[in-house]
Amino acid sequence: MKRKWRRTKNSPSLIHLAGKDSEKTPEHRSLHGTLLRHFSKSAIDLTRSRDRSNDRAGTGEDEARAESSDRSEASVHTHSHLAEKVALAQKTHGFLNTLRHRFQKSHSRDREREPSSPRDPVNGSSRTGSVPDVSQKDHSDHGGESSDPSGSTTPSTKSPRKGSEGRLNGEAGQDSAQHAALRQHEFFVVDVYLKHGRNLPAMDNSGTSDPYVKFKLGGKVVCKSKIVYKTLNPLWDEWFQIPIDDPYVPLQIKVYDHDWGMNDDFMGEAELDLSTLEPNREQEMTLNLSDSAKSGEQGSITLAANLVPKSKEEREQLAGAGSRSTDSKKLKNQQWSSVVTIVLVEAKDLMAMDSEGTSDPYVKLRLGAEKYKSKVQDRTLTPRWLEQFDMHLFDSGSQILEIEVFDHDARSKDDFMGKTTVDISKLEREKTHRLWCELEDGAGSVFILLTVSGMTNVETISDLLTYQEDPEQVDTIRKQFNLRNTLKQVKEVGHLTVKVFKAMGLASADIGGKSDPFCVLELVNSRLQTQTEYKTLSPQWNKIFFFNVKDIHSVLEVTVYDEDKDHKVEFLGKVSIPLLKIRPGERRWYALKDKKLLGRAKGNNPQVMLEMDLVWNPARAAIRTFNPREEKYTRPELKFKRAVFIRNVNRLKEMGAGFAEGAKFIKSIFDWESKPRTIAAFFAFMLGAYSFELYMAPVALLVVFFKGWVVNLVTAGFRSADDDDYVADDDDEDDDKDKAKDKKSSGDDEKKSLKEKLMAVQEVTAMVQNILGYIASLGECVQNTFNFTVPFLSWLAVLVLSVVAVVLYNVPIRYLVMLFGVHKFSKKLLRPNAIPNNELLDFLSRVPDNDQLRQFRELRPAQVTDL
Repeated sequence: MKRKWRRTKNSPSLIHLAGKDSEKTPEHRSLHGTLLRHFSKSAIDLTRSRDRSNDRAGTGEDEARAESSDRSEASVHTHSHLAEKVALAQKTHGFLNTLRHRFQKSHSRDREREPSSPRDPVNGSSRTGSVPDVSQKDHSDHGGESSDPSGSTTPSTKSPRKGSEGRLNGEAGQDSAQHAALRQHEFFVVDVYLKHGRNLPAMDNSGTSDPYVKFKLGGKVVCKSKIVYKTLNPLWDEWFQIPIDDPYVPLQIKVYDHDWGMNDDFMGEAELDLSTLEPNREQEMTLNLSDSAKSGEQGSITLAANLVPKSKEEREQLAGAGSRSTDSKKLKNQQWSSVVTIVLVEAKDLMAMDSEGTSDPYVKLRLGAEKYKSKVQDRTLTPRWLEQFDMHLFDSGSQILEIEVFDHDARSKDDFMGKTTVDISKLEREKTHRLWCELEDGAGSVFILLTVSGMTNVETISDLLTYQEDPEQVDTIRKQFNLRNTLKQVKEVGHLTVKVFKAMGLASADIGGKSDPFCVLELVNSRLQTQTEYKTLSPQWNKIFFFNVKDIHSVLEVTVYDEDKDHKVEFLGKVSIPLLKIRPGERRWYALKDKKLLGRAKGNNPQVMLEMDLVWNPARAAIRTFNPREEKYTRPELKFKRAVFIRNVNRLKEMGAGFAEGAKFIKSIFDWESKPRTIAAFFAFMLGAYSFELYMAPVALLVVFFKGWVVNLVTAGFRSADDDDYVADDDDEDDDKDKAKDKKSSGDDEKKSLKEKLMAVQEVTAMVQNILGYIASLGECVQNTFNFTVPFLSWLAVLVLSVVAVVLYNVPIRYLVMLFGVHKFSKKLLRPNAIPNNELLDFLSRVPDNDQLRQFRELRPAQVTDL
């Protein structure tokens, strides 16, 4: 009896045994029992078509291999065909007769094909014996290692399973179970996390490449990675979702070098056998790339893959959503876990890419599948963008932010100027980070503000429902800002805690009469936001946020937006709260205003419930008052508007009216319109000139402050501005509409040069408008200082003037002038990086003008029973 062994593709753990006269021997009965145990009727039905194709392919391969192989290999192929015929004959009733017929037919065909094969002189068997060594079996069907003519072995990429005869029996149950488990599902999704590549071949003249990866399934490209420029060790850090119909079809991974305007160069490929992946378990692997046209190593890529079975319903949902790429994007859009807010501020020391020694830089930002591009700044190596971008993080997506800088060229390809990456996973959540990022493969650095907030997970530290106040931490914060510790950490003025509970009465922004509101809190350049509550006009966020206060005169801006599916936002309401007006520990409703902060927002008396607690150091705050104010990077650009221009002119007229009245009064004195008044003024002038000392100037200002304080005390009870709702006019919108119509009607007839002249005129008028506004604002700030509009600032001015008066009374003026000169001349030497400033203007910049007072005015909230 002659035995034949084969491990089939569809049942890799089964070893078939058959004999020429097996129907007459006990081996036949053993064979019959073994086949019945390992095969079922349903398995044969599912794999019958695959086995027939493999049978035809195997027969062709046997014929080609028989001419160059020895008798042992031919015998193995004969055994292979016999086993496949046994598998097909399992369903027939006449199993024994069919088995003998198939065996005899196959055996006779093998003899005709191998007339010159050496035979054993005793029994005619092959040289390898009746039971061949496992290492000699055919590897073409189930992977492993294939032998070349020289005797060396080459690893196969189709299947990672290798081993000996002993391992076959040990793995039989596991492989059969995995095969059955995969066949239970009709549809799969492969989550592929493409990490990085190493030691890729250089395809460019510079010794580098611009690699990217294509994933192919069944000859079709299913997804494509980004291009990483000028590197042999690219970092892709991308996540893909690939729908899979048949896990036995390998996933082809091909790497190319990107060439502008030419065909991309092939760099190498590898295959991933999806059937070897354990379902619902992510496995990381490194695949070596190969190129049939080249010898040697082509580098490797590292990725992680997870085969996820899906139900029929989930397959229909994905199929109805659109294409594979669209499905992946929509799936990710539904699973974002937090919002990444990036403010692109500026860059410095960039490379000069143009012949004039300058560049036209712009920035590309990429986080996972989201990409943004900044504006182009012309002819500069120190661009300043001041642009904000909102991106999203996903639980299983990339957390590497890529920043690339390019030089814009109108007639050719944009020049690459450098890149950098930021690992967001290492940054603290719910905090605004100020990052200077050094550029690689270039020169210079980029300054950004980055905040990760808007967390959807309830386990986050900002969740108010699970937050527990730590008494020790509270005590530490209060000690930090105690007056006794003023000289420690002078730049830290205070600590602000904001609890955002809920909102009500919001306007409906969606078609269904609902909104998807979320709340954004901004303190100068620190920006945090809540999660989005969907389909509601009364959201409950229940979040707690913490801010480091660097200027006690800052304003907390609370804005409610509606989120759309494409992540665009729609304004729902806003309120501005100066920190000095915060009443610690008080939970209350704040009425939401419109964009101008002058009237109520749309909706049913929209309002938001907040509770704030502020701990601060007055001495540090006073010192900070006389230093430059922090610039807000996302402040909108001031453009020319007719209504704003007219309002600034009227503000100057109101201020000028007071000066005109004063000048008219002085003129009446010199004109002797009232003799007693003129005589009294003459004696007062002579007495003052005779006894005047320099310290009397601040004393006179103190008298003015005293007058303003008294007036403020007397009139405080009669002011009830909070009860009046200011209705803003629509001059700005009308003005914008008029300008748009004028441009549209005359745009076809105007020449380009005329348009440029009009733009220049508009810039000049905008500059004049802003100058007038600044002058009017400065005068109103001086007036509000004396009126005790902000008591802290007024009392601080009184304290400073009192100290100045005492110093002027006791120290000769020449010493003070000398001391002032020493300070100015040595300031740059002692503090080289200090920003030039004027202490008086810095102080006045903290005093609100009349427009700001109207914006800070609180409207009466609606009566709410449930507080």
